[in-house]
Amino acid sequence: MNNAAGTATQKRREGSSPLLKRLRGLTTVLLSIIATLVGLLFITFLIGRVMPIDPVLAIVGERASKEVYDAAYLSLGLDKPLIVQFGVFLQQVFTGDFGISRLTARPVSDDIIRVFPATLELASVATVFGVLFGVPMGVIAAVHQGKWQDQLIRLFGLFGYSMPIFWLGLMGLLIFYGILGWVGGPGRLDVFYDDLVPVITGMILVDSLIAGEIDIFWNAVSHIILPASLLGYYSLAYISRMTRSFMLEQLTQEYIITARVKGLSEHAVIWRHALGNVMIPLITVIALSYANLLEGSVLTEVIFAWPGLGQYLTTALLSADMNAVMGGTVVVGLIFIGLNLFSDFLYKVVDPRAR
Repeated sequence: MNNAAGTATQKRREGSSPLLKRLRGLTTVLLSIIATLVGLLFITFLIGRVMPIDPVLAIVGERASKEVYDAAYLSLGLDKPLIVQFGVFLQQVFTGDFGISRLTARPVSDDIIRVFPATLELASVATVFGVLFGVPMGVIAAVHQGKWQDQLIRLFGLFGYSMPIFWLGLMGLLIFYGILGWVGGPGRLDVFYDDLVPVITGMILVDSLIAGEIDIFWNAVSHIILPASLLGYYSLAYISRMTRSFMLEQLTQEYIITARVKGLSEHAVIWRHALGNVMIPLITVIALSYANLLEGSVLTEVIFAWPGLGQYLTTALLSADMNAVMGGTVVVGLIFIGLNLFSDFLYKVVDPRAR
């Protein structure tokens, strides 16, 4: 009887151990997310406090009387200890309240919801461009290591890293828009098409297709192709370099030699087996590249008058609109956290050993 009871207890423990492991893993992930988020918010809060910009003067103006200044100072809670101010800031952020923008006189959260789809659309097209061209180029460079194909691709990537984005943007507008007329100019659409498509997702390419406005869709394509190609060029250079590095490591593994000995074609060995294993770490590279494009397209958006998050943050910073700057900074940090989590999820989907 005792042996049977002990066996049953042991089986229950063994049966519950996978569930307990998953619960522990989920708890660890949640705690790490919370710690990262709180750390991000704390750093953002400190940046807003140490920057040489007086938030009170940014609101009341330099000609305001001392009474008006003091009243605004108290209303903002700047007389309270920093830890109390940080607690108020946390409460506001978790309720989606970033304050009122000094420039637009509207809630910062509403402004970010309005401008972010433009940045999302631009970065998504650029990432697709970078992946479609960067991955094959990295594979070809690794297969032909040391040969002219490898040297040419590495030189092409080095050029992408070295050229300033503002110079490439200006040259691109001058040549492809000003001289050749192959692409649309600055902005997301020609002025004639403004406000003709109902806003559903905020992304012109998607909304125009939903509305069945094919002319507006192609006009949007002509405007996005140049800035997305330039951003995609930087993404391509990074992705191709990392793909080449991962492939070089895989091509020396024993399973590649075994596959060749078994008579598999070189195409199958490289593009199915080697690239299949490379895709696991490459997912993280692509996710980080995407995050960098979402927050690093500031100069591109300014040059091409692209009404996205980058241009919004630049204008806010130049105008000392700290509510907008801090709100945008928090959103960018959340993007990085979210994409890191998403890449970890995809990593486990692609590689069952990581589950």
